[in-house]
Amino acid sequence: MKNLLLFPFLLILFQACAQKDDKPSQEKVNLKLNEQFGDYWYQGKAELTSYDLEQIRYGAKRKGEAVLIYVTEDFSKSKQVKLDNPKEAGDDAEKVLKLNFTKKFNTGIYPYSIMTSVFSPVYPDNDLHARKITTSVQEWCGHVFMQLNNKRNKYKLLARSYFESEGDVRMNLEKIWLEDELWTLLRLDPNQIPEGEIQLFPSTQYLRLKHKELKSYTANISKIKSDDLNELKIEIPELERELSIFYKNQHPYQIEKWEETYPEKGEIMTTTATLKERIMLDYWNKNGVKDSTYREELKIGF
Repeated sequence: MKNLLLFPFLLILFQACAQKDDKPSQEKVNLKLNEQFGDYWYQGKAELTSYDLEQIRYGAKRKGEAVLIYVTEDFSKSKQVKLDNPKEAGDDAEKVLKLNFTKKFNTGIYPYSIMTSVFSPVYPDNDLHARKITTSVQEWCGHVFMQLNNKRNKYKLLARSYFESEGDVRMNLEKIWLEDELWTLLRLDPNQIPEGEIQLFPSTQYLRLKHKELKSYTANISKIKSDDLNELKIEIPELERELSIFYKNQHPYQIEKWEETYPEKGEIMTTTATLKERIMLDYWNKNGVKDSTYREELKIGF
């Protein structure tokens, strides 16, 4: 009889906990877009920027190239994918700034191809964080994949790997800052990037390449301002890792170069990327044979 009386109380308690878990984040959002934001980002084109890349891998510098593709698009809040028919989506539609961040380089005989996609809200109500982040790494030994989905007060993480020690992973992460989302927030409103000591989930590219534990790390973030290029600096002492992103100090805050330093085979080494070319282009309409000339314009060869 006592157990029967206890059951309704436990049911109510469980429902209350479930409701609390589903409650949206109520963090204060102060995102301030530049007055010319729409003139730049809503012209029906993407910003394509190529970089000369010197990527550290297996204790040596590997020459390659990186491309940052920034574009705004309509996103489904519920499915967290690009909408096929935004006009029919109603309240489910959300405008995002998407970054596709690609790297290509060779190691000896075999190539590496890396891509990270970040989807950040342009008009967030109460959650400034990226809606979704994915990263894949392909090379001749196999490929790995990671995805983080923003689910109200947590991230759902999915990881797949050909390595036995990493295998298939599903886990929840507390809602903290993600290093990958800083690359899009910087383009929207760099003033919203926190400074000082914070808890940070590091670059998904770095975590996969270095096989580091999937968890938050204590990081120090600083912004160094100048007359032309500002520097966003991220330091993660536990990983002996630093990242510096150098970007224009005026809208649209274009990224000119970056440097990433960490231990590689017992030596501190630095990956660098420096600007080659930048164009605005509706690249999704440029898939004909004749359109390969745009690759020459962007100065990409891989």
